[in-house]
Amino acid sequence: MNSKSNDLFKQIVNLICDFVNHSQENLLWDSLRYEKIWNEPLVGISSGADPLYRKIKDDIGEFYWTPIEIFNMTFPHSKVCSSDLSVISWVLPQNKNTKLDNSLQDLYPSERWVRAKIYGEDFNKKIAWHLIEALKKQGYKALSPMLSPYFDYKESERYGYASTWSERHTAYISGLGTFGLCDGLITKVGKAMRCGSIIANINIEPTKREYSHHNEYCLYFSNKECMECARRCPVNAIDEKGHDKIKCREYQRQVIAKYTKTNYNIQSSSCGLCQTGTPCESEIPKFKDELVNKKR
Repeated sequence: MNSKSNDLFKQIVNLICDFVNHSQENLLWDSLRYEKIWNEPLVGISSGADPLYRKIKDDIGEFYWTPIEIFNMTFPHSKVCSSDLSVISWVLPQNKNTKLDNSLQDLYPSERWVRAKIYGEDFNKKIAWHLIEALKKQGYKALSPMLSPYFDYKESERYGYASTWSERHTAYISGLGTFGLCDGLITKVGKAMRCGSIIANINIEPTKREYSHHNEYCLYFSNKECMECARRCPVNAIDEKGHDKIKCREYQRQVIAKYTKTNYNIQSSSCGLCQTGTPCESEIPKFKDELVNKKR
């Protein structure tokens, strides 16, 4: 990474981390005190010209955006090409108490988890706006695909219900993690997290991907050792074949949404049981032989 690119990357990381670490909006009331919703974030960069964006579009459906497509929709008079764009992605790890609360549940999400999802996602959007405004002051155009008025959900022939942009796929391309059996993204700080991204006409060298396969960090895909996320699912929406998005979504909409409204007075369909109480909840999981060698 050249010095200018390195300086820009450090600036981006500082903008995100300072906002997460010091904003009063990144707080959740926990009966006796306020605690952070999100811990120290991870940040990764990918090029708008990375061929994986086109590969994912071909896999999911023509409606899925590449970075240049949504950038040109947002800034129709800008004359840029894919290589002029950088995609900035971040991962927000859940607070340890939020993870603990939810890991103790086996049918419905904990109240703390649901509140973190609602208020934490509001804060996640603020990170995007904070970053966009900071770059705008320096003369860079930037946008958040998830906050775009063009953002939508479509029907994928291969996967069913799908969106025009995926934060998890973006984080994967940006070197931040790989997918597990339940479709969650396993990162260095685990799978119990949320992520966000923006696209900017800024030239930053991409983060190196320290993996070669999209399921590399998952114990099940690596050597069939683990199916803890499947055992955590109350409706068996996860099995050896992967994640049944339809069954999962039906449970969230028809059961979880009613439960959270009745019991927590919060309108949410967030579940997250498969993200907690698993070996990959807070880290890249270790294989059994690695653990044995560590103890010796």
